[in-house]
Amino acid sequence: MLSKVTKREYSFQIWILIFFLISLNIYPQEAGKTLIKGTVTDANTGEPVPFVYVLLKGTSVGTVTDKQGKYSIRTNAKATEVRFSFIGYEAESRSIQNGAEQIIDIRLKLSSITLNEITVKPGKREYSNKNNPAVALIEMVIEHKDQNRQESIGYLEYEKYEKTLLAMSNIPDSLRQAKAFEKYTFVFDNIDTTKRISNNVLPIFIQETLSDYYYRKEPEATKEIIVATKTVNLQEYLDNKGVVANLDHLFQNIKIYDNEILFMTNKFLSPLARSAPAFYRYYITDTLLVKDMRCIRLFFEPRNKSDFLFHGDLYITMDSSYAVMGIDMGMNRNINIDWINDLSIKQDFEKSGQDLWLLSLEEISIDAGVVRGQPGLYAQRTVSYQGYSVNNHIDDKVFRGPLTSESIDPNSDNPDFWNINRPVPLTRSEGAVYDMIDSINKVPAFSRQMVFVNLLTTQFLDLGKFEIGPLGNTYSFNPVEGSRFRAGGRTTTDFSRKATLDGYLAYGTRDNEFKYNAGITWSLTPRTIYQFPVKSVRLSYQKDLVLPGQELRFAYRDNFFLSFTRGENDKFLMNNTLRFEFLNEYENHFSYLLGYNYTSQQPLGSLYFDYDGDVTTPDNISSINISETYLNLRYAPNETFYQEKLYRDRFPNKYPVIQLNTAFGAEALYNDYDYLRLQMNISRRFYISIIGYTDVALEAGRIFGAVPYPLLFIHTANQTYAYRSNSYNLMNYLEFVSDKYASLNIDHQFNGFIFNKVPLLKQLKIREIITFKMLYGGLGANNNPDNNEDLFHFPVDGNNMPITFSLEKKPYIEAGIGFSNILRVFRVDLIKRFTYLDQPGISSFGFRMQLILVI
Repeated sequence: MLSKVTKREYSFQIWILIFFLISLNIYPQEAGKTLIKGTVTDANTGEPVPFVYVLLKGTSVGTVTDKQGKYSIRTNAKATEVRFSFIGYEAESRSIQNGAEQIIDIRLKLSSITLNEITVKPGKREYSNKNNPAVALIEMVIEHKDQNRQESIGYLEYEKYEKTLLAMSNIPDSLRQAKAFEKYTFVFDNIDTTKRISNNVLPIFIQETLSDYYYRKEPEATKEIIVATKTVNLQEYLDNKGVVANLDHLFQNIKIYDNEILFMTNKFLSPLARSAPAFYRYYITDTLLVKDMRCIRLFFEPRNKSDFLFHGDLYITMDSSYAVMGIDMGMNRNINIDWINDLSIKQDFEKSGQDLWLLSLEEISIDAGVVRGQPGLYAQRTVSYQGYSVNNHIDDKVFRGPLTSESIDPNSDNPDFWNINRPVPLTRSEGAVYDMIDSINKVPAFSRQMVFVNLLTTQFLDLGKFEIGPLGNTYSFNPVEGSRFRAGGRTTTDFSRKATLDGYLAYGTRDNEFKYNAGITWSLTPRTIYQFPVKSVRLSYQKDLVLPGQELRFAYRDNFFLSFTRGENDKFLMNNTLRFEFLNEYENHFSYLLGYNYTSQQPLGSLYFDYDGDVTTPDNISSINISETYLNLRYAPNETFYQEKLYRDRFPNKYPVIQLNTAFGAEALYNDYDYLRLQMNISRRFYISIIGYTDVALEAGRIFGAVPYPLLFIHTANQTYAYRSNSYNLMNYLEFVSDKYASLNIDHQFNGFIFNKVPLLKQLKIREIITFKMLYGGLGANNNPDNNEDLFHFPVDGNNMPITFSLEKKPYIEAGIGFSNILRVFRVDLIKRFTYLDQPGISSFGFRMQLILVI
């Protein structure tokens, strides 16, 4: 029979049959339905009780009360009783009539059971969002969160106290008995046990700050005025500002009402995010009386314990505001974050005004270390908020100037000042830190030991008014110089806060040549050149080798580890450069660098300046003259960084960094060529919720004028075995040049999002990375030596085969897969080159490694 009808006809007949059977089942029985409805209230207060379970006894039919305490059940199921239950109240049951409409109102009495002793094991329950009062509750909190967040207020001001603590954690008994600490046994008397993360810690740094904080909604603006600061006195050996900068990066603002919460380099999905019920499980575990306010304790946990999600308790008001009045949460230990072993976040809110709950106390604790349970670092930030003034107009002039400024109370140096104004008392060990550090400073051996520690950590040997370094550049080697030895240093702020002298002297055993650099930088502000914002002038002269097109931002070329290279690496330039620069930085992180340099440049090694390209008969052009005026603009809104000895270590954030570099050369200024060079770079980090973050950099450049290849864009290659994010890691030195180009650089860190779900791999805590680099460029006829006989021919190898090319045919593309957090400190990338595979001496495939020693 089935073979006589088409599939389409058969499907149509099935649907008609199903519809007919459904109609027979529903409509004749409609008159016999049971309808129960009513309101549930508190027997003592008469207030409605939301989220009460209402269940027909002996069936799976039920519902929960809404925020007005109302409920309604319509069903064909047969039952004799309806039961009402909610944690914190005594359950009630009522008889019902089947097939009839009835109203049953219930007054629930508070239970006499000690609810705090209830143990919840949500992982063993069958869980569903449907008809779940906990999910219904969280949805109401999410619905009301815009009106409960601080940003809903027009004007806000308050007093803020912040205490930041850094300590050694997991102190073993063997450390106390170590000979190196025999003169500091008194230090270990200060060991304490943390309250938030069970651990024994030894405080080594503490800073307290009192400030006045102001907020305006439209136009949005903030201002913090610091009125007092107290810090341990280790500035001679420890960069207090650097420590605080790193801790501020660690302790980023936790705003529970945001959809995503940024912590370290990861975005955690908030338990109050719009999409949170799809990723979290929620359980109502208790009702409590906190600060004369009844609230519901709501436990939440990740559905997938390896995702970037929190777990803990929310305390939610049992009124129409559905506000959060408390948070106590942490990070699951299965989550893969470099160095972080444990995390605890606690926030308390207090009612201000009729319905507004504002943050009153926050405590964030972090336990960090290479191996869990072994010695590491413990950091804690405690912040008290008090003296709130809500929706009182704030004068616009308050918000002028930098986001943070100082107006130090003249009495803040008085010891009684902090005892009076400190809203959160210090613990025994915290209070003893100040005296402990003073005692340490009096131990003569301490200063000698700290000199050695600073040498290892900063690579500079501090001799008071002068420091020698960096240590890592003392020895290196290359094919032109052979073994290269270098010694250098600079003056410190003990010599002068205004003037900084620096320089080095280097010598190569193969070329028997001395290279050197000498410079002076003068600060035009009362601050040193290491304090933001900088305004300075610099004059320097340098004679040294450079690799064509290689601008190493964060490492010197003569670093020992960069001496190991693949392929040929014997083409250098010798630059004799006189340089003058004026740097001006602004509080909004806009800066400009105006400069002039004159360079006499000559080829070295197997590199020649040659017009016909025949290395067997070189033209012996000894050098070229480069005289440039340049202007570099940079804007990095809301940028934070740590000032290192040699450079600034920037903490990435969600804001872009925009740079525009211009250079102008003219024969009238004793330049051999006329040209204008423009380069623009835009980079930004994008946080993609629980699947990691992506660093994206777009860059473009253009040269107007005819110049030889040393003045073209020589694209940044990498022939070392170290991974370099701003270089093309499978491109050879001097391989590609352009007078116009555009590039795209993408680096996405999954932060273990994939590997954490693989049973065996997740134990290794390896984090996966993908990279993609694309470069497209071109060369105008005026800059092509084949069309312009006044330009040097591109470099060739010993067999007169070209090694330098333009990017006319197609873009250069390489991509890779990386693995980080290997043994907690290594990153390894497997990289594949996809274009220009027929170039001489290239590698189409390779491994690169990077050592990561920072959080």
